[in-house]
Amino acid sequence: MGRRARTAAIVTVVALLSGCASSQASRAPRSTSTPSATSTPVTAPSAPDATDDPVVAVPPAFTSAVSPITPELAARMEPSWRAGCPVPLEDLRYVTVTHRGFDGVDRQGELVVHADAADAMVAVFHALFDAGYPVRSMRLVDDFGASDDDSMAADNTSAFNCRAITGGSEWSEHAYGRAIDLNPVENPYVRGSSVAPDEGRAYADRPDSPGVIHAGDEVVRAFASVGWLWGGDWDSPIDYQHFSSSGR
Repeated sequence: MGRRARTAAIVTVVALLSGCASSQASRAPRSTSTPSATSTPVTAPSAPDATDDPVVAVPPAFTSAVSPITPELAARMEPSWRAGCPVPLEDLRYVTVTHRGFDGVDRQGELVVHADAADAMVAVFHALFDAGYPVRSMRLVDDFGASDDDSMAADNTSAFNCRAITGGSEWSEHAYGRAIDLNPVENPYVRGSSVAPDEGRAYADRPDSPGVIHAGDEVVRAFASVGWLWGGDWDSPIDYQHFSSSGR
């Protein structure tokens, strides 16, 4: 091949290569300073469903309060307190405590006791509440006209009552606010064949029933922890409902 022919061939090849390069460049994407399309947002993977918090049983709450005798309460207590009683009103305290009913429902009960016994009774009924011991009713004896018989017949737990001892003339420990009668129907007063209240006869032989107090049980231990003694330990009469600071 002559020189002119080789030169022409080389020129032709260069031209062909230049055309291919130009064609590929025209097909390549053009870059700009600002993107022409919006980027697809990245979504975080969804969190697994949260499990419910575990259900935790909340124990019933015991509450209590101790307060002086207000003028309003003194007016309410006219049946149970009068001038000449062995303790003045200012030495008494109004106590409220939570107690478990025989139906399993928790209620607020009320008592009037001597000021020096108020904290002890709160401690006792807190222990009885924790033990699940049921109390039928806990109202001031004034709601029964200060009649001990009527209060017992209603199975009412009560404390202060300015009265004499049963069958005697001396002041009862109740007249000082240092005694309490607990569930009188389930825990009657027994002297020979006499039972008070009469509704308590079915419990005179001390069945193992709710509310019945037995020697050494949680009720006796709770009162003993604050120095109060049980009338169920007496020889005669036997006062199963009765607890007092003096043992009388």
